[in-house]
Amino acid sequence: MSVTEKIAQFAKDWFPTWEKPKEKSLQQWIESRIARYSTRQYDWNALKFQADFDPKYRRAQCRYIGTGATGVASDTNTIPSEHFTFSTMILPAGCEGPLHVHYDAEEVFFVLKAQKLRLFFELDGESFDTLLSDRDVVSVPPGVFRGLRNEGQEEALMCVMLGVSKPNVPDYPEGHPLMELRKRRREIAAAGAAAEAAKKSSAAE
Repeated sequence: MSVTEKIAQFAKDWFPTWEKPKEKSLQQWIESRIARYSTRQYDWNALKFQADFDPKYRRAQCRYIGTGATGVASDTNTIPSEHFTFSTMILPAGCEGPLHVHYDAEEVFFVLKAQKLRLFFELDGESFDTLLSDRDVVSVPPGVFRGLRNEGQEEALMCVMLGVSKPNVPDYPEGHPLMELRKRRREIAAAGAAAEAAKKSSAAE
């Protein structure tokens, strides 16, 4: 029985990226699945539209496996994601990740460094908040609104994992300014796409 057949026997799913390409040695294949910190860059633009709306939402993402749920369409400098995404996030002192919800994935936050990181949650009229610090972890089920605020004096650093290969962008509470901003951005994008389609159609006539 081949390695592929053995994996197929025990694994629920099978992905082509799990099979060593015939043209690559083991070293080449494994090296292609290593994302070294020295080759990463923190992306302050991934969520820039939020920070442009309000500077308190300023934060940066460093991608390792997949692109996460920031809305970044693709990143060739990451390991392919099949079951989950993995990134790290910098949250400057006084800044926050707004209250949001994922309906398609569990989200995990593992705190690497934080003096006073407050996480807050909402579900069906109930609310709860708690403080996390170094090496604390929380797993947030789908459907629960969650947000976080760095109440410490120094920047916070955490790992973020989402339990699907390509998460949908999150929703915000109805009436939240960022939800209204997203609606306007989508309307502008749709209008731009319609104008571009009309321009191409006119040129083809």
